[in-house]
Amino acid sequence: MTSKIEWTKYTWNPITGCTKISPGCKNCYAEKFALRLKVMGLYKYRNGFKITLHPQELSKPYFIKKPSLIFVNSMSDLFHENVPIEFIQQVFKVMNENKQHIFQILTKRPHILLKYDKDDLLRWSDNIWMGVSVENQDYIWRIEYLKQSKARIKFISFEPLLGPVCPDLSGINWVIVGGESGPGARPLEAEWVRKIRDICIEKKIPFFFKQWGGKNKKKTGRILDGKIWEQFPYTELAISKC
Repeated sequence: MTSKIEWTKYTWNPITGCTKISPGCKNCYAEKFALRLKVMGLYKYRNGFKITLHPQELSKPYFIKKPSLIFVNSMSDLFHENVPIEFIQQVFKVMNENKQHIFQILTKRPHILLKYDKDDLLRWSDNIWMGVSVENQDYIWRIEYLKQSKARIKFISFEPLLGPVCPDLSGINWVIVGGESGPGARPLEAEWVRKIRDICIEKKIPFFFKQWGGKNKKKTGRILDGKIWEQFPYTELAISKC
């Protein structure tokens, strides 16, 4: 499915559903969207936001011909406790076999990712970018788990950024920052964003500022200090996000 997320082109959801584990989950857009789709009668969301596997979705990347950025499981977490490793391996097989695309994975459960990785249950190809979500300093530990993985491209999504962070970004290849959006959105302070940006500049890490967020994210926009920050990791693939 074509995505409106600024840093990707498509979303691919062979799994839907999740459970909340940290403050960043409080106003989860995926949960609200899933429940809305259930009310609309979409069979894929018959279980609402409960973990549901969709084997019929595994073939979709094979039919995307133009090399593209694909966000894996925008409506779930690939490394959720209730997702069987056998299904995760099927997802990895699809990614391994579609090297024309770049697959972007985000998790809040890097301890599970690392367990499978250390047991050599995951096959990493260079087109798989692995990331973790970090909302405040209390969850900075997720970065250290990510660093131990075998993924070649490792990235951090500080979204929604809910407080100041002081991360060690050594070994990280890409950083995304964004504020929370929608009703009840919690505020994002400019100095929190600038601190992360300045670390990225110092360490020559591509920096992507997604949005200020708020109740009306279109109104607040995504300009930081007079410019749009839209950097990506270097890749030899001719990827498309347009």
